[in-house]
Amino acid sequence: MPAAKPTARSIIRSLEVSRKKHLFITGSRGIGKSTLAQQLLPLLADSPVPGFATHVTPQVCVTLQDLSTGRCGTIGQATQNTLPGLGMQCAEDGFLSVGIPALQAAAEAPCAWAVLDELGYLESGCAPFCASVEALLDAKRVLAVLRKQDTPFLNRLRSRDDVFLLDLDVPYPAVGCVVMASGLGRRFGSNKLLADFGGQPLIHRAITLAGSGLFAADITVTRHTTVQALCNALERPVLLHSEPNRCDTVRLGLSALLQQCPQLQACLFLPGDQPLFSAESLSSLLLLADPHAIWRACGSHGAGSPVLFGRDYFDELLHLTKGGGSEVLQRHPDAVHLLPCPDCELRDADTPAALAELEKSSNHF
Repeated sequence: MPAAKPTARSIIRSLEVSRKKHLFITGSRGIGKSTLAQQLLPLLADSPVPGFATHVTPQVCVTLQDLSTGRCGTIGQATQNTLPGLGMQCAEDGFLSVGIPALQAAAEAPCAWAVLDELGYLESGCAPFCASVEALLDAKRVLAVLRKQDTPFLNRLRSRDDVFLLDLDVPYPAVGCVVMASGLGRRFGSNKLLADFGGQPLIHRAITLAGSGLFAADITVTRHTTVQALCNALERPVLLHSEPNRCDTVRLGLSALLQQCPQLQACLFLPGDQPLFSAESLSSLLLLADPHAIWRACGSHGAGSPVLFGRDYFDELLHLTKGGGSEVLQRHPDAVHLLPCPDCELRDADTPAALAELEKSSNHF
C-alpha cells in the first residue's frame, strides 16, 4: 500500500509541539510541495503572509514575485552555456532588485510568518540573497519550499536545528505498529474487542489504522482466536499467543516487527479499544517519530495511549519484567514528549456503559 500523505492540520499539530521555529517542505518535482504550502498558510496566519513565489517558464526563464508588491524579477535564464541537467543559469540582478527587497520587507512585516516558495540551486549564484534568507530565518518564522537538490546553501538550511523538515517523498520514518489486543475484558464482562461499534467490531478501527499505509510494518497481538479470525478476514498480520502478561504482548509484537523490518526507527503501541483515536492524531504522532524520543498522546486528564517509542528504547521493551511499557516511561521521564489530543480520542471501552458513551461521542466527532 502506498504511504498515506499527512494532512495540513496534522503537520501543523506536529510542528507546534516539536517547538521548531520553521517549517520546510521538500520532495521530488511535481509531488505537491507548493500545493501543500498553500494549504498550510491559512492555518499559520489570519492575514496575507509576505515573502515570494517563483514561477518557471520551461526552457526560457525563472521569475521571482514579491507577494506583497507583485513586483517580478528574472532569477534564472536559459542560455547556450547552461549546465546539463540544471536548465537555467543564475540571473543575479533579479535576486538583487526584487528578491532581497522582498525578504527585507517580509522581515519587517507585522505577520509572524513569511513564505519562500521555492528555494533551489539558482540561489547559490547570489551570495547576498542567501545571506538575506538566513537573516530572515533569524528574524521570524518561515514556511519554505525547498527543491530536493544538493547544494551547500540548501544543505545548510535543511540542517538547521530550528527547522521542522517534511520530505513528501518519505513523510514518515520507518515506524512499526503493534495493535494491543490481548486484554481479557474482565470489567466489560466479555471480549470487548468484538463488541459492536457502529456496525463493526470495536477493534476494527485500530486494525484499519494500523494498515492505513502509515507504517513500515504492523501486527495485531492477541490471545483471542476470534480476533485472529477477524485479522485474517481483513488480511492484516496477526500473532496469536497464550502468554499471561502485558509485557509478553509488547515483547512478542516488537520482536515480530523487527524480524520483518530490522531498520525500524520507532514503534507505536496502539490500544485496540480506543475507537475514536483519529487518523489525524496518528499522522501527527508519526511525523514526530524520533529514535531518541518517546511520544505520548495526552488529553486534559494527562498522558495516555497510544505511545510511540524510539529505537533507543527497544532493548528495554524486549526485556520488560511483568508490567508494560510504563516501566520504560518511568525510567526515562526526560525523554517523554506529549501530543495534545481531544479527550474523546483517548477514551477506552472498559465497560458496556463506556462503550455506549463512545458511540454517542462518535456521532459528534
